[in-house]
Amino acid sequence: MKKNSVFTLLVALAVSFSALGQSKYFTRNGKITFDATSVSSPEKIIATNDKATSMLDVSTGQMEFAVLMKAFAFEKALMEEHFNENYVESDKFPKATFKGTIKNMNDVILTKDGSYTAKIEGKLTVHGITKDVETTGTIVVKGNSITGKSDFKILLADYGIEIPSLVKDKVGKDASITVVVNYEPFKKPS
Repeated sequence: MKKNSVFTLLVALAVSFSALGQSKYFTRNGKITFDATSVSSPEKIIATNDKATSMLDVSTGQMEFAVLMKAFAFEKALMEEHFNENYVESDKFPKATFKGTIKNMNDVILTKDGSYTAKIEGKLTVHGITKDVETTGTIVVKGNSITGKSDFKILLADYGIEIPSLVKDKVGKDASITVVVNYEPFKKPS
């Protein structure tokens, strides 16, 4: 009887370790939506970027994001031009980054499909300025893929982004950021 228990335990451990054997997940097409619409303006200031790269190490909860600022697409070309030239100065500060950790990665059961709350902390760099960010998100495990989603706000002034008085009623003081990533197991380049 004792042999069966030991054998069962060894099989369970082997299955767990093979599922966890893949510790790094990656995407080149994470989607980030930026919304700086002012509550007093009917004009929407929304941009989407579906070219964010991200790496997630599920063994440590470490995550990194990089996004090219010029890859944000607005509904109106003039908004896109003002965003890149006047606000985020994309030529001078070509990308935004996030380096952080899912603090409760141990609560995410990678061997079981499901939806899990993630507590995320890290450093967000935009416009050459780095600030601490804390937020929650959702991680969905399905088969061999991991999807993550998070919503948070930043104050534009915290990142040195100045809104000219001419348009201060159209552009919000803060921006809502939505991040959606579909991670796949990382494959080393051959």
